[in-house]
Amino acid sequence: MTDGEPTKPNVLLVLTDQQRWDTVGEYNSPVNFTPTLDQLATKGTRIERAITPQPLCAPFRAAFQTGKYATETGVWRNSLRLDEEEKTLAHYFSATGYDVGFVGSWHLASTFDEPVPPQLRGGYEDYWLAADVAPFTTHPDEGYLYDDRGKSVEFEGYRADAFTDYAERAIETLEEPFFLMVGYVEPHYQNDRWTFVAPDGYAERHEHNPYVPPDLRNRPGDWYQELPDYYGIIERIDECVGRLLSTLERESIRDDTVVAFTSDHGCHFRTRPGEHKRTAHESAVRVPAILSGPGFDQGRTIEQVTSVLDLPPTLLDTAGIEIPNEMHGKSILPVIRGSDPDRDGEAFIQISEAEIGRAIRTDRWKYAVAAPTINGWRGGNGVPASDIYLERYLYDLRRDPEEQINLVGRHDYRDVADTLRDRLLDSIRDIEGEDPDIRAFENPGYQKH
Repeated sequence: MTDGEPTKPNVLLVLTDQQRWDTVGEYNSPVNFTPTLDQLATKGTRIERAITPQPLCAPFRAAFQTGKYATETGVWRNSLRLDEEEKTLAHYFSATGYDVGFVGSWHLASTFDEPVPPQLRGGYEDYWLAADVAPFTTHPDEGYLYDDRGKSVEFEGYRADAFTDYAERAIETLEEPFFLMVGYVEPHYQNDRWTFVAPDGYAERHEHNPYVPPDLRNRPGDWYQELPDYYGIIERIDECVGRLLSTLERESIRDDTVVAFTSDHGCHFRTRPGEHKRTAHESAVRVPAILSGPGFDQGRTIEQVTSVLDLPPTLLDTAGIEIPNEMHGKSILPVIRGSDPDRDGEAFIQISEAEIGRAIRTDRWKYAVAAPTINGWRGGNGVPASDIYLERYLYDLRRDPEEQINLVGRHDYRDVADTLRDRLLDSIRDIEGEDPDIRAFENPGYQKH
């Protein structure tokens, strides 16, 4: 780097899987088992209402890596492969002199429990220790990932700890400046056990009178038996993030490193249409999003509704990398610096597998539609989109933040629904290039007078 040229920051991106926003204390939550994340949020920048563009593992990852929506990447449901010609964050960082590395669960190659070949690693060529679908090669207490030669690297002990070990090694190995992404499986449930698994002794800490989020109360689901393990996992994740920060300190690069933390989607413990995720409800689409380090340590909370698709261009922006036109997101650095207002905001959401759905989340409203299928609302595996959608949800988040009262079809909210319908259609036309028919929900139980 020549004299006078600004120093490019390292970027460490930590992605968890299926973590609700209200599991972090700084999100006005009564939980107090995330001291590391709380400290990051207090010192850095916390996005209060960060909304995923797709509440499903692989589609989200494709969207985040490319800055494009899932239907544009071709990965609109799980088990689909990201085209090797797609440009990812790794490509953009690498092109400007960054070392790029990936650790953990990739979920974009459709090799499942087989090694991911180099051409399907999304440009992460300087450090690779990962599996395509890590829940298929690992359990919470043992398993293996693959190195850059496709050789299995086995571990024993808690999975999140092993991934942290590998990430620490990556930090020590990569040349500066570097971009490193760490994709944890946790706190996602273990697929072949259909349950959440905390480290030994951690669930017990939360067995007695755990905090039950308001949206889960008085609803059927599996939250009663799963919350202790879920909280125990998140407590351990917080400790793992603490270890990564300590490694940055030990390498004397903490002040030179942007640390970003977020999750692909949340979890509503089967309280909403029998799902953990894959719906437009707040507990599925709202996630924690924290940025710390150069340019972000201002003790700032961003209040506007922010799509998580704004994070990729923000990370590029902080590194001085030109944001490609293909990315739909918008850097939030101007908002953090105060040159752009922090107000309103809007997020567009695509949903697949459980349904073919679309939604819009504004400062006050949640409006969601779904395609009719022969299986009712369910049946989103076959095609990425529909030419017909039916109104399904309308929530007033200001008066009903737990989304207990569905206002869809109410005559007295028809004007609101029509306005949101037009805004949703604008997003669909802009992003998907389609002009579907969104039909009003008609409920004869509601009286017009």
